[in-house]
Amino acid sequence: MLPRRQTGEWGLRIGVCIKQVPDTDAHPRIADSGRHVDDRDVNWVISSCDLCALEEALLLIEAAEQAGGGRPELVAFSLGPARVEEALRKALALGADRAVHLLDDGFQGGDALADGRALAAALRREECDLVIAGAQSDDLGQAATPAVLAQVLGRPYAWLVMAVDLEREHRSVRVLRELEAGMNEVLRLELPAVLAVQAGINKPRFASLRGTLQARRKPLERMDSSSLGLDPESVGKAGAGIETTAIRLPPTGGGGLLIDNASPEAAAAELIAHLEREALL
Repeated sequence: MLPRRQTGEWGLRIGVCIKQVPDTDAHPRIADSGRHVDDRDVNWVISSCDLCALEEALLLIEAAEQAGGGRPELVAFSLGPARVEEALRKALALGADRAVHLLDDGFQGGDALADGRALAAALRREECDLVIAGAQSDDLGQAATPAVLAQVLGRPYAWLVMAVDLEREHRSVRVLRELEAGMNEVLRLELPAVLAVQAGINKPRFASLRGTLQARRKPLERMDSSSLGLDPESVGKAGAGIETTAIRLPPTGGGGLLIDNASPEAAAAELIAHLEREALL
């Protein structure tokens, strides 16, 4: 690791957190324990929102270079078992300069709180000025980990970000947030800060052959709880605030209700009566 504060090589360091998730086209099976998904024979990919986060970081870097402000450094972070290296290598192929893999058996079984603590420790060690993550993952969709990062790091935070611009010699960012009812909000956050970007903020690029070949030579560091100075009881299953007791597939083949009535008023009344009988109203 080359700390920027000592070398002065980079003017700005951006950290992007990515999560490896099952492909949305996959059909995973429930494990025999009934408490987790059997991940054998599953195709693993980077979560779509996190790909947008990575692309947004690359666009910020390109804009900074074009403005003559020097090239910021981009570091990709991910937590998970050995297979997660594939996702980090893809991030390197797309343009990240370095990658950090949080690899420790003690990290397994965690929730957003436990994973956020571990990732925050790595981000703090790397002194990232701007942290970008996806608003939510494709698998669990809890939209919680970026907020945990901001809380643990003690940094300003914006969620559902739809546009990002670096300002004032990389000392702040101007962001556009998506609100309800088609409204947007413009915020200015002083750096260091944490952003959670919405899917669709951009169109992620594909890795080139040259980028894929270069990715094999780029640094990928592995960190465990000991190297991060973490209490083993604060991460993984031991540090999780949520315990999964059982998972199951949603019921199928239940059929539906067909309301055949010429009058909209009568059809609405019949629908309301049905919902009341089913205790859904």
